[in-house]
Amino acid sequence: MEYFAPGDLGEALDILSRGGVRPVAGGTDFYPGLSAGGPRESLLDLTRIDGLRGIARQDGGWRIGAATRWSDVVRADLPPAFDGLRAAAREVGSVQIQNAGTVAGNLVNGSPAADGVPPLLALGAEVEIASAEGRRVVPLERFIMGVRQVDLAPGEMVVALHLPEPPEGARGAFSKLGSRAYLVISIVMVGVVIARDGAGRIDHARVAVGACSPVARRLPALEAALVGTVGDVAVTAAHLEPLSPIDDVRGSGAYRLEAVAELIGRVVRQANGESCDG
Repeated sequence: MEYFAPGDLGEALDILSRGGVRPVAGGTDFYPGLSAGGPRESLLDLTRIDGLRGIARQDGGWRIGAATRWSDVVRADLPPAFDGLRAAAREVGSVQIQNAGTVAGNLVNGSPAADGVPPLLALGAEVEIASAEGRRVVPLERFIMGVRQVDLAPGEMVVALHLPEPPEGARGAFSKLGSRAYLVISIVMVGVVIARDGAGRIDHARVAVGACSPVARRLPALEAALVGTVGDVAVTAAHLEPLSPIDDVRGSGAYRLEAVAELIGRVVRQANGESCDG
């Protein structure tokens, strides 16, 4: 096993193209998952590469570098549409994990319960992927293909996320349900981005749910039902049709569906600046 710590992206992609190399940044998912005997692949440390960390406004939207830490997201000066992403960042493990774990690492791990995915889906995130041969951009909803399955070919790595400029006045919100208050794998979680017209009615709605299907899902029928209302839409089984929750030790599928309907109401109210009590 070898350890590589390149200082620029070109060098990193060249090393990755040789095969048998695992890119690692925060390592908060990678190292706990190792079996006895340690890693069997060489490690490519991405933490010293300029341009892989940071959040910046760009033409038409925002760029989040792949190695951006969740604590960076918490501290960033972002518009209210990103409030759901910021809230999810505070839920990613402990503060120590937030100081090490990266935004892209949360995605490439391919967990159905990854806290960052629903708010990123609600923000319309796209994933920029690079290799020694070039770059491509994939919508986040197509990047995560299943449990522990992502759209990365050998020699490729995630270098950034791109998010379009949110509608004017849009606000985001995020909520998760777990068996305890902190350091918990989600039973269900919801991220939304809501914008309203001058009359207070919703004219932009994005709702995404995690931990209720093999990959986090947006709910297009519910989004369409919310438009033109003040948010007082009863969540129906038809709205939740994209979801396929399982029974496991954290909760039954039926319980998850009940819980997600409740959480949707809460985060829509929260995005509207209303109280989420009750």
